[in-house]
Amino acid sequence: MKAASLFCVALLIVGCTSLWGASGRQGVSSSLVDYLYPQGEVPPRQEGVVPNLKLPLNVGLAFVPARNNSDQVLTEAYRIDLLNRVKTAFTGRDFIREIIVIPDAYMRSGSGFAALEQTARLYDLDVIALVSYDQVAHSDETRASFLYWTIVGAYMIKGNKNEVQTFVDTAVFDVPTRKLLFRAPGVNTLNSSSTLVDVERDTRKAREGSFEKAMADMTVSLDKELASFKERIKSDGSVRVSRAGGDQGGGGAADPAGLALLLLLAGLARNRAARRSR
Repeated sequence: MKAASLFCVALLIVGCTSLWGASGRQGVSSSLVDYLYPQGEVPPRQEGVVPNLKLPLNVGLAFVPARNNSDQVLTEAYRIDLLNRVKTAFTGRDFIREIIVIPDAYMRSGSGFAALEQTARLYDLDVIALVSYDQVAHSDETRASFLYWTIVGAYMIKGNKNEVQTFVDTAVFDVPTRKLLFRAPGVNTLNSSSTLVDVERDTRKAREGSFEKAMADMTVSLDKELASFKERIKSDGSVRVSRAGGDQGGGGAADPAGLALLLLLAGLARNRAARRSR
């Protein structure tokens, strides 16, 4: 009886090993191009298109829907939490009025720029940042995995090597002109090891951790790209900027030195006019 029980346990372990052996692989991804151009359209040329950003901006932040919505790790609630972390990093900037995290339901209701513009009208957005991603997780047996044939080995020996590679990319669009303003990537590779019985749990934790680190890397890149964008448009004229007061420029508020000079000239003009009237 004991021998039969041990044989059944061994079969169970072998079955688990075949499930999470060399072929153990999970993956999930979303495509910005497939979402914006669902019928395979070619993105149009936008030469001569000059967006006019009216500061402060209402900014939308959303994940591009995944090709496969059945992933049990990167759930909607988890992705919303990650987007809120990005929101916190940029809240309080003087050129941003509000950052709005858009739920998956609105993004899945349609695709293409027409659907995106409907969502923008609903939330009164000026700019929208779309986050696409690609994550692949592998679990491979190491040389120590032969000890899985023992009950103790399956629970105690970390004979599986897990690797998770994650890439995220945030593309920021001006909604009225559909023009890409700038983009920022984030990457992470995370390695871990696990026992046979814990490989599923450990892979899940590794996938979550890798996604968080890739999003954090993207947030840093986004801040750098935003600073570069503000400097670039001051000189190349690719974007016009206007503020609530009506001032326009190539990359933000009017130059303080320029304002001081204008005020000085205005004061001199008033003094001359006063002298002439005497």
